[in-house]
Amino acid sequence: MNKLELQKTANEIRKGIISGVHAAKAGHPGGSLSATEIFTYLYFEEMNVDPKNPNDPDRDRFVLSKGHTAPGLYATLAHKGYFPVEDLLTLRQIGSHLQGHPCKQHTPGIDMSSGSLGQGISAACGMALAGKLQNKSYRVYALLGDGEIEEGQVWEAAMFAAAKKLDNLVVIVDNNGLQIDGSIEEVNSPYPIDKKFEAFNFHVINVEDGNDFDQLEAAFKEAREVTGVPTAIIAKTVKGKGVSFMENQVSWHGTAPNDEQYAVAMEDLKKVEEALCQK
Repeated sequence: MNKLELQKTANEIRKGIISGVHAAKAGHPGGSLSATEIFTYLYFEEMNVDPKNPNDPDRDRFVLSKGHTAPGLYATLAHKGYFPVEDLLTLRQIGSHLQGHPCKQHTPGIDMSSGSLGQGISAACGMALAGKLQNKSYRVYALLGDGEIEEGQVWEAAMFAAAKKLDNLVVIVDNNGLQIDGSIEEVNSPYPIDKKFEAFNFHVINVEDGNDFDQLEAAFKEAREVTGVPTAIIAKTVKGKGVSFMENQVSWHGTAPNDEQYAVAMEDLKKVEEALCQK
């Protein structure tokens, strides 16, 4: 995909996030929207995956360690073709395969059930080690929240990844600066994030704007050249990106829009779509 196509896809994914959370009357839009470009670049450009063969043993793996942002992953998987886009409107409803957190038993394209913060990166390390032991060429990507990395298990896994020289592992930190209780600096500051991963013997790539596809492309290309150590991409993003009243507002971490707010949000995204179509 070229950059314009990626931008259009990301905007459609944002519509899916808002529509799903609105229909469910519950969910986590803020962190789903901040990571939308990351989801989009991974599934439409970076990763070797095929919706027609979701269990291909040679596929790249993705673990959503911050599992509460499942609406973002679901919308991405739907637009990639793993299941119908219409399914997004069944989010969190009884009988739906789209639970509040990712469940690999029920949803095509999910490589790891997640939601207990801190655990996803450990699972990703296991997948990466398995690839090494089996001489497989697949790569493993794990998306963490910047609030999530306050969990100690994250650093135990990071120590393991470097000790085992898992250069097929790429950890991405969605650094939007906000978590459920406020700013990450106020709650329990993990800064400096890059220096911490460097201390754990990761190759670290800082992305100044994680909502910019050119910068993401450069970061993931650099990650592919790294050998002997795992990579951490620290991507600064905007929580609630793309929806005017949600941007940088901690209250939208885990709140669903009402009907009036839904209409405003979809109008915001419609304007983005129209602008992209003029390019």
